Amino acid sequence: MKRLIVLVVVLLHTALWAQTIEVDKNTHFRDILPSAQIYLDRARSLTPEQLRREDLDFRPVGETLLGFGYSPDFDVWLRFELHNVGDTTLHRILEYDNPLTTDVVFYDPAKNKKVQEGLFHISGDRSSLTPAFSFTLQPGERREFYVKASSYITTLIVKLHLWDKDAFYKAQIKHQLFLALFFGAMLVLALYNLFIFFFTRDRSYLYYVLYIVGVVVHHTLYVGIAGVYLLDQEAMNTAVRYASVFIAVPVFALALFSKSFLQTSQYPRIDRGLNLFLILLPLSLVLFLSTDMFNKYRNVLAILLLVYLIIITTYASMRGNRQAHFILFGWCIILVAGMFMYLSSAGIFNVYIYYPYIVETAFVLEALIFSVALADRINNLQKEKNEANRKLIAQQQNERQRLEIKVDEKTRDLKTALDEKGLLLKELNHRVKNNMQTIVSLIRLQADEIEDERLHDTFLTVQNRIGAMGHLHELLYQQESLSHINAYEYFDILIEEVKESYDSEIEIRYDIQTDLKMEQAIYCGLLLNELITNSFKYAFPGGVGRIDICLKREGKAYKLTVSDNGVGYDKAPSTSSLGLVLVNTLAREQLRRQLRIESEDGVKVEVIWHNDT
Repeated sequence: MKRLIVLVVVLLHTALWAQTIEVDKNTHFRDILPSAQIYLDRARSLTPEQLRREDLDFRPVGETLLGFGYSPDFDVWLRFELHNVGDTTLHRILEYDNPLTTDVVFYDPAKNKKVQEGLFHISGDRSSLTPAFSFTLQPGERREFYVKASSYITTLIVKLHLWDKDAFYKAQIKHQLFLALFFGAMLVLALYNLFIFFFTRDRSYLYYVLYIVGVVVHHTLYVGIAGVYLLDQEAMNTAVRYASVFIAVPVFALALFSKSFLQTSQYPRIDRGLNLFLILLPLSLVLFLSTDMFNKYRNVLAILLLVYLIIITTYASMRGNRQAHFILFGWCIILVAGMFMYLSSAGIFNVYIYYPYIVETAFVLEALIFSVALADRINNLQKEKNEANRKLIAQQQNERQRLEIKVDEKTRDLKTALDEKGLLLKELNHRVKNNMQTIVSLIRLQADEIEDERLHDTFLTVQNRIGAMGHLHELLYQQESLSHINAYEYFDILIEEVKESYDSEIEIRYDIQTDLKMEQAIYCGLLLNELITNSFKYAFPGGVGRIDICLKREGKAYKLTVSDNGVGYDKAPSTSSLGLVLVNTLAREQLRRQLRIESEDGVKVEVIWHNDT
């Protein structure tokens, strides 16, 4: 009696939850799972021929989604029955709404039909992102169908939908259009930040671009685009084997971005922890790629790193980092999306019924917020730069004013020192002139007492030589400039004194076209004194004649010419004469130029030298 009661309860329960699904031409969409039955084949030994065995424990599903997580060790069998209650033939598509399940098999026992699909078995003519199986139901036909699902690497999530064929492909076009907009938006943000990186050379932007590219690549696999449009089956199988890499790369890039953008080096302990994660994550990839033993744990380290990044961002935000506020807001969006994804995969709450694009929306919003944070950083850097420039300009102005004051003070001090030096030099020239004048007076007094004509002439020559130097100091004392003298005035004074010494009526003609530097003037004066004295003494026996004196400048060259129309020389000048020795010495050694003497129709002496300054 008890066994009978239990049997009746089981039959009623099965009838309640495993109902036949009635469809007609107006049924465009229907969730299959709530009316289906499930059997877990943990031995993975069940064959299609054994599906009708009475000892198989098929149980009602009663849910719109089944989530098993990482489940590589068993097969999931689903059984459901469809009844065409209409009077037209129905063309229907059964959609297995999860592109990541590696193996999906559709069985139609009545037609003896078996179709293999899934991530590892993408057919070449498939245009939908998810596995889809087409079949027909004749009017009034009732048929039972089976679906077997297993997933070797990815998580096992089961969703079954029954579609009208036209409605299914319209929904696919709409779905793929939304995904195209998502990928387009992400790539635009990547290009935008890449251009900013080229202009700023801030590595934060490069890391963020790598993060966006990593998310895009991962999502093409996640939603099935890669398997249908981008990769062949062999390449897809390889990509699945390297699934841990596609998950780790965007997380790794995001960690580098956070490290650079938030400048975690200012928080030494936190930064050391982040550096440890950056070392462990690549090492863990080597482990996961070398063995399948730890596949269930392949995302653990990446998730822990994400949690650690949230902690870092929260800490930076609490420390007043303005950009960290934006990043934290983006993290909150991702966390909310991740929570709903977990609830859906666990079968607790299927958010995709109400908002099917929550993941894509979350990623786009996060990318936008992070881009705003990067743009805000540029604005802050620009403000800091402008403030630094303002302070620098103010500092430069203050420094310039300080330097101007210093320069004015130094200029006044130098002017005072130069004025004092000028006065001292004038005083010195005055004293030298007085001393030389005293010497000349003493020589003149001594010469007046000498009766020897030759000795008297020697005293007169010495007197004129000393006078030539004394007149120079007299001019330097009287004029403002101490570097140059008026050559005409100097020569005139010097020659007038020579004329008075010899009491002669010889005509002197001047052609003075330039001034002389002080150190050159003394040598020119001595040289001119010797030449004029020599002309007065020897050139004009009758006491009548003319002497021409020319001084001019051509570029840097100075030319002094002294000529007379006297009797000239009967032979080449002797170097034994003290006057001629002095002339040669002054011309060649002091002025450092050649001396040229001509004796035709008088005597012409020409001296050319260059001003080296």
